[in-house]
Amino acid sequence: MIDEFLRPFDFEFFRNGLMVATMAGALCGAIGVYVVLKGMSYIGHGLSHAIFGGFAASSLIGVNFFLGAGVWGIASALMINGVTRRRLLGSDAAIGVITTASFALGLALFAIFGTQGRSFDAALFGSILGVGTDDVIAIFIVCLLAGTLIFLRYRALLFTTFDPEVADVAGVNTARMDALLMVILAGSILATMQVLGVTLIAAALVIPAAIARMLTNSFARMLQFATGIGAFCGFVGMNLSYHLDIQSGPTVVLTAATLFAIVFIVTGATGRRRAAGITAPVPPSAARAPSAPVTARAD
Repeated sequence: MIDEFLRPFDFEFFRNGLMVATMAGALCGAIGVYVVLKGMSYIGHGLSHAIFGGFAASSLIGVNFFLGAGVWGIASALMINGVTRRRLLGSDAAIGVITTASFALGLALFAIFGTQGRSFDAALFGSILGVGTDDVIAIFIVCLLAGTLIFLRYRALLFTTFDPEVADVAGVNTARMDALLMVILAGSILATMQVLGVTLIAAALVIPAAIARMLTNSFARMLQFATGIGAFCGFVGMNLSYHLDIQSGPTVVLTAATLFAIVFIVTGATGRRRAAGITAPVPPSAARAPSAPVTARAD
């Protein structure tokens, strides 16, 4: 039994895939907290589709995948952020227009010129077979950058998430915070695409955060729980993917969905009440009384 479980660790591609899946789960869990609480759960789905357009273009013209798709994804993220902040369109409409157009362009390019380079199916659904050392390094760098951003700008990001208008008046540069968050989100999606696939990244962002909301009403603990839950689902899902011979993306997401169902049943009404709102402290520089709390509903 134990020998059967440990057998895939003999293969380098599996070890690489396991590291990437675990780090990707932790990364998506942490970033997903901010995405969910800002009411932009659709952004992960949308940006992953936008990055697919960059994937198609970079593979056809022979540009490095991370460079081509990364530039494309970050540009899409900043366009969405810019349109939303100027209130020209709602965030959902901006995401829908920009990202679906990019995805359609990617499909059109593949239809006209055919597929080259990285696997089309792997980009859509994820595959551990295509995970290499470059993917491990890329996801590690993105995790490091995201962790550093959250650590250094924790209060500013928290305040921007819960009450951006008051935060802006209080001196927090909410435009910069939103842009930084979108860039990190785009980088996270780009780095995790090979394991999770375009169609399933949104679930990896939303489900760990949703589970964490049912377990605690503290923002700090929610961030910790979501990160740990994401890492756990990535690790378990990748192992199940190998043993069940199922693509990695669907297996990781189904693992997270199963855990969500268990927590939903076990926590019952208490968990649902916790998920109804989160009490967050106001940054001292943004409040007349440093001890005054802000209560916000994270619906």
